[in-house]
Amino acid sequence: MTSSKDLSLKKIGVFYDGNYFLHVSNFYNYFHERKSRISISGLHHFIRHHIAQSEGMDVRFCQIVDAHYFRGRLTASEASRNGNALYYDRLFDDILGSEGVTTHYLPVKTVQGGRHQEKGIDVWLALEAFELAFYKKFDVLVLIASDGDYVPLIRKLNTLGIRVMILSWDFVYTNDYGREVTTRTSQDLLEEVTYPVAMHEIIDNRLRRNEPLINNLFVPQNRRRMFEESIRRSAEGEEQTSTIMALKNGFGFIKWPPNNLFFHHENLEDVDFNDLSVDDGVHFVISKGDRGEDVAVNVRLAD
Repeated sequence: MTSSKDLSLKKIGVFYDGNYFLHVSNFYNYFHERKSRISISGLHHFIRHHIAQSEGMDVRFCQIVDAHYFRGRLTASEASRNGNALYYDRLFDDILGSEGVTTHYLPVKTVQGGRHQEKGIDVWLALEAFELAFYKKFDVLVLIASDGDYVPLIRKLNTLGIRVMILSWDFVYTNDYGREVTTRTSQDLLEEVTYPVAMHEIIDNRLRRNEPLINNLFVPQNRRRMFEESIRRSAEGEEQTSTIMALKNGFGFIKWPPNNLFFHHENLEDVDFNDLSVDDGVHFVISKGDRGEDVAVNVRLAD
């Protein structure tokens, strides 16, 4: 007697819009009650299980055979002026590499006013995703993105008979500067895919049940503390250089990934607070605040 159970391997390709993924991870690390970043390994584990459930298969027959991460990257000279940005980027590269994720970076352009601008990432992702899906014959392509610009890609994948799953997050929060930030996934995008997965709903509805599959979506607290400690040890006590990102009522923030550093006007040297401007270069030393958080002291304008 033969079994009708499908034992063929389902090949999964995962494609990250890196800027979007970082935005989502920052939300859970800084503004959500979980206070932790999204784990790449935990996310891949979740993807395999969710596809197995959707396809009615054993999870062992659902394997991620390809994963790619696309994002803009600061030039080396800009990163050297931006605190530990270079170190943090390379550390995240190590994490992606350990999970078998291939990275793709385009230089970030600095435009008028010192703003950073990413151009061409979505086009590059779409072209690579379609080509790899065509040649490697994915059964399911997972897209971690929110932009409606990916609709043409999904329609092309549908013509190949490749099912598309999109992991989407919708949320609203108030940032450190009192501005409301809203993130919404394109409705057009959701209507085109085979499997729309509202991650924000799944996480909020199942997180308090202490489910391992959901808990594993987040970096364990002990690993997070080890990472933050490595950042602190590499910088504490030595004079650092970065730029001011915000000023308000006698205090400000200095760009310093993964967390921005607070400073007070009383910690300035040889400069009046009213003479500071956003994007000014500054030298400073990292110290500890009253609540144990990292803060900037001995802040002075860069030469």
